[in-house]
Amino acid sequence: MPSLNFIGGEKGGVGKSVAARLLAQYFIDKEQPFTGFDTDRSHTSFTRFYADYASPVVVDSYEGLDMIVGEFEAPTDDGHTHSVIVDLAAQTAAPLSRWIRESELIPLMAEMGITVNFWHLADAGKDTVDLLGRLVSTYGEGPNYIVVKNLGRGSDFSQLDQSAAMQKALGLGARVITLAQLHEASMRKIDRQNASFWAAVNTRSGEDALGLLERQRVKSWLKGAYATFDTLPLD
Repeated sequence: MPSLNFIGGEKGGVGKSVAARLLAQYFIDKEQPFTGFDTDRSHTSFTRFYADYASPVVVDSYEGLDMIVGEFEAPTDDGHTHSVIVDLAAQTAAPLSRWIRESELIPLMAEMGITVNFWHLADAGKDTVDLLGRLVSTYGEGPNYIVVKNLGRGSDFSQLDQSAAMQKALGLGARVITLAQLHEASMRKIDRQNASFWAAVNTRSGEDALGLLERQRVKSWLKGAYATFDTLPLD
């Protein structure tokens, strides 16, 4: 089954775009067709790194959001249906939830055999806990919840682990995964190249090209993330 993946967390700086890029690279390497959408008008990070796969969409426009679901009516040449990745900008929860509710999106996707995943990127702060509680209260049963403890944004997630919000999410079948931190200097070089993760590990020349061990660390980071993604309902 294809999947519809909303990569969120509602606040800025929790690593949503990195997670979207990582999932995109996972689908590419697994040869699973997908389309990406970038809702961040100011940064368009997802589109910048995966321009061949992602395009901007206006999240406060029903016409724009409808484009996301329209992908499920456009099969590939071999008849497969694209999965979809939506990189959500900060503070998009209200217009998104209104569109989902008024369109009865979640039951529609269930009828079509499409898995709906809400990814909640988490740092170690209290806002993460509150926003997770709001997410699961908004959508309840129906979609999947994937809580991502982003080690690039914190290391002590005890507040999240012990929260009522996490317990409610777990009661709804949430998956909790950990995203390891990629070495900061390597990530900076990749960002300055505007490179996909594939390009980063295969580019040997240029001012911001990764060195031998940097490329090896990126490969190891991807391998670890992919092993985790293999356990998730992505296809």
